[in-house]
Amino acid sequence: MADSTQGLEVTIERRVEWHDTDAAGHQHHSAILRWVEQAEAELLRRHGLARLFGRTPRVRHEVDYRSRLWFGEPVRTRLRIAGLGRTSLRYEFTVHGESGVAAEGSMVVAHVAPGAPGATPWPDDVRAELGGSAPDGTGPAGGATAVGGTSPVGGTTAVDGTSSPGGASSAGGPAEVGGR
Repeated sequence: MADSTQGLEVTIERRVEWHDTDAAGHQHHSAILRWVEQAEAELLRRHGLARLFGRTPRVRHEVDYRSRLWFGEPVRTRLRIAGLGRTSLRYEFTVHGESGVAAEGSMVVAHVAPGAPGATPWPDDVRAELGGSAPDGTGPAGGATAVGGTSPVGGTTAVDGTSSPGGASSAGGPAEVGGR
């Protein structure tokens, strides 16, 4: 079943700053995850979901490092929602430098309601904003579902806050987010 969250994405542009590098002069491995989190923050803000900050701990991340990025090099980080589960959300990301893909991977976050001891279901309004189904399985996706389809939501935001509209994305492939 197609998950309508597929395609919700954002791209941010920045440069590798001195504090992003390690002793070898290229990006430190942790810089990739900071850039991904910057893209996540922009995506949530665009969809009126900034209130989720502090409520979505990372429960998994995986990064494949493909090439090095050097101080001053322009970097483009693309983040997309790959799947929405009952209590979790899976992002996929790609970080591009001047010579192509520098890193790609995924990150899973869980929703934790204020005061809850662990993961809790996404609120209905959050699920609706992200294009997912209601907890009873009604709506466009019907619970935790496989990823597929496209959506014309996206755009690019530079570090200085300027933005440009995005278009449809079809970076698909089978993946699934379970009902964490």
